[in-house]
Amino acid sequence: MSTWVWIGIAVLGLIVLVALYDITQKKHAILRNFPVVGHFRYWLEAIGPEIRQYIVTSNDEERPFSRDQRRWVYASSKKQNNYFAFGTDNDIERPGYILVRHSAFPLHTPHAGEPGYDPSCPLPCVRVLGGYRGRKLAFRPASLVNTSAMSYGSLSGAAVEAINRGTGLAGALQNTGEGGISDYHRKGGEIIWQIGTGYFGARDDQGRFSMERMLESVASAKVRAIEIKLSQGAKPGLGGVLPRAKITPEIARIRGIPMDRDCISPANHTAFSDVSSMLDFIERLADATGLPVGIKSAVGDLGFWRELATQIVATKRAPDFITIDGGEGGTGAAPLVFADHVALPFKLGFTQVYRTFAEADAQHTTVFIGSGKLGFPESGLLALALGCDMINVAREAMLSIGCIQAQRCHTGHCPTGVATQNRWLMRGLDPTLKSARLANYLATLRSDLLALAHATGHAHPALVPLDALDLVDGNTQTRSARDAFGYQPGWGLPPDAEVVAMRAA
Repeated sequence: MSTWVWIGIAVLGLIVLVALYDITQKKHAILRNFPVVGHFRYWLEAIGPEIRQYIVTSNDEERPFSRDQRRWVYASSKKQNNYFAFGTDNDIERPGYILVRHSAFPLHTPHAGEPGYDPSCPLPCVRVLGGYRGRKLAFRPASLVNTSAMSYGSLSGAAVEAINRGTGLAGALQNTGEGGISDYHRKGGEIIWQIGTGYFGARDDQGRFSMERMLESVASAKVRAIEIKLSQGAKPGLGGVLPRAKITPEIARIRGIPMDRDCISPANHTAFSDVSSMLDFIERLADATGLPVGIKSAVGDLGFWRELATQIVATKRAPDFITIDGGEGGTGAAPLVFADHVALPFKLGFTQVYRTFAEADAQHTTVFIGSGKLGFPESGLLALALGCDMINVAREAMLSIGCIQAQRCHTGHCPTGVATQNRWLMRGLDPTLKSARLANYLATLRSDLLALAHATGHAHPALVPLDALDLVDGNTQTRSARDAFGYQPGWGLPPDAEVVAMRAA
C-alpha cells in the first residue's frame, strides 16, 4: 500500500480512538453527545478573542481597547503613519463623548524640519514631586506620562526589561508594581517602587514590613519615589494575585514566597491601620530615604478621602503624590465581579476625590496622578484638566511592546511573551527592539497631548482648563466638563507659583 493509504488509516484510527474516548468520558456532556465534532466548540471558544478582534467586531466596538485604539498605539510605537482617513467613524453624539473646544487663535506646534522641533517631545510635569513636604530628594519628573504599576511575575522578565529600557530612552518613570525590584528593573530606567500589602522586597521572614530590607532595596536600583499601594482599580479591596502557573524560582526568590501555591497578598496593610498611622508610615519612609512617598488607591469609601484631606490641613503631614486608579484599570488576574463592579470608574472616582481636597483647600498639597485607560490623547487631556498632574499608562504600554489583547494574562500562556513566564513564548520578545517602540509611543502621546493643548491656545497640557472640554449630553446639546463634574472655576489647574518655576527651569 502507498504512503498516503497508511496516513489515511492512521488518521482514521486516531479519529476512532478520540470518538471512543469522547463517548466513554463523563466530564464533558458536549463531547459525550457529539464525539469528535464537539471539540470544535472548545477550539472556537479558545480562539474567541482573536476571532472577535479581526473578524466580528467593528473598529470601535471591542473592549477594553478598540481596533482603532490598538492600531494607533501599534503605528505610533513603530513610527509608522498613525493618521486615519475619510473622517471619524465614531458615534460622536453618544453621551459622554469627549469634545475639545479649539481656539480661534491656536499656538503653532513645530513639525519635523522646523526650529524647535524635538522628536522625543519632552514634556515635564508642572509640579515637583515631594515639594510640599520639602523632601531631600524631591524632583520634577521629566515626563508627565509614565508607565503604571506592572509587576515582574505578572509580566515576563523580557517585558519588564523592555519597559525599563524604554522609559529610560523616553525620560519617563517605570512603576515596578508590587512584585518587588528585579534585575529587569535595573537596565537604565528610573523607577517608582511600589510597596503593596505583601511588602515584597521590604519584608521579613514572617511577611511583615522591614525597614532594613526596604533600605537595601532602595539602594539597589534607580528608585526616585516610593508608592504605597492601598488598592488598584481592577481588584479593589483585594490583595494582588499571582497564579501559581506564573511563579518561577527567580520570582519566588525576589518575593520571598513558596512556589507550590498562588501568591495572594493580604487585602490590608499590617504596617498601619488608619489614616493617621498611614501618614506616620509615609513620614517614616520619607525620613529614612529622602524620597517622595505617595499612595495608590481606587476610589470607594469617600470617608477615607475626607479624613485624609482633613488631616493634611490640620497636621501638614501628607503623601507626596496620590495615584487614583479607575475601576476600568487592568490586571493580570482578578475575580470577574471585582473587575466589573467594585470601585468607581476613573472620571467619577478622581473627581470626587479632587473635589473633596479642593473643598478643604488641600488640592495643592499633593501631586495627583491618574491611571485607568488614560493612554490616549483625549482621555489624557481630560484627566489633566480634571486635576491630574501626571498620567500613568499600563496596558497601552503593553500594546506598544507587542501585546495583542489576547486576554490570556492569567493563564501564563500570553502568545506574545508579554504576560507569561514560559521561556519559549518569552523568546519572541526582544527587549531592545520593544524598548524603542515603547519610547516612540510615549513620545507620540506626549506630542499629541501638546498639540491638543496648543489647539486650545495653551502652552502645556496641564494648563488647559476644564472649560476647554465638553461632554456630549445627547443629540442636541453638550455640557462643559467643569459643569458636568461640579468643579469651581480654577479647580484642576496647578498653582501659579509652580507654573512659573516650571517655565523658568
